[in-house]
Amino acid sequence: MSTLVIAEHDNSSLKPATLNAVAAAQAMGAEIAILVAGANCAAVGEQAAAVAGVSRVLVADNPAYEHQLAENVSLLIAEVAAGFDNIVAPATSNCKNTMPRVAALLDVSQISEILSVESADTFTRPIYAGNVIATVQSTDAKKVITVRATAFDAVAAEGGSATIEAVPAVHDSGLSTFISEEVAVSDRPELTAAPVVVSGGRGMQNGENFKLLEGIADKLGAAIGASRAAVDAGFVPNDMQVGQTGKIVAPDLYIAVGISGAIQHLAGMKDSKVIVAINKDEDAPIFQVADYGLVADLFEALPELEAKL
Repeated sequence: MSTLVIAEHDNSSLKPATLNAVAAAQAMGAEIAILVAGANCAAVGEQAAAVAGVSRVLVADNPAYEHQLAENVSLLIAEVAAGFDNIVAPATSNCKNTMPRVAALLDVSQISEILSVESADTFTRPIYAGNVIATVQSTDAKKVITVRATAFDAVAAEGGSATIEAVPAVHDSGLSTFISEEVAVSDRPELTAAPVVVSGGRGMQNGENFKLLEGIADKLGAAIGASRAAVDAGFVPNDMQVGQTGKIVAPDLYIAVGISGAIQHLAGMKDSKVIVAINKDEDAPIFQVADYGLVADLFEALPELEAKL
């Protein structure tokens, strides 16, 4: 058995989600290789070679992969996949765009967002917004899998000594062209990797009130998130959304402020180790999953909480 892990990166650094995907690959008991597709990405290849448990790193360094357009990268992965039994990628926005195309090119079914590896061909994954965990067995000769990063502890980023091989294949589908991108820049930790997350919901009433969360987040070294209701209302940008249609997080501490606890939001944060809820509605569903709950007006509770920290 051999597994190809697709690296998540920005052409300069390997993203932490890749380490979680490698952990899932290790659970399959297979020889592991990492594919790095990008442009001027030699540094990423070197970082990938240092990852514990990896035997080979395949680097496809070409301008066609600079922006990792799914139409191009999927063709590359499908070609490289010929020598592997499993193709595994973290369930990031980027890989969610690419991996279904890979599965289609290989004419197999994708197994999405696995939570555990039961055996070489059997996995668990959430369905119905995480309310049911399905056990899925695949008889496909090649398995295309995405991994929910929060379900696997990351492997060590250092300690490995994999060989690095260049992949000369160049695929430019001509179906899409990179125009521009707007990258959100923040001094706070990345939402999906932060050990503490403070999220606001519709109860914040407007975007200006989200500033009440900033002082608390700064003192806790936390990232700031939001519910879909807050994003849809225009309070904050959608890159802050936590939930089924947003980002999946599992921090050590999750503080939900003014969030009622709709099932779609719970699907994105209920694996957090400790959940604290602040809501003036004592019947809010969020209290059913919270380890600690405070029934209070958030506009009174937040300044007091910040003062106590």
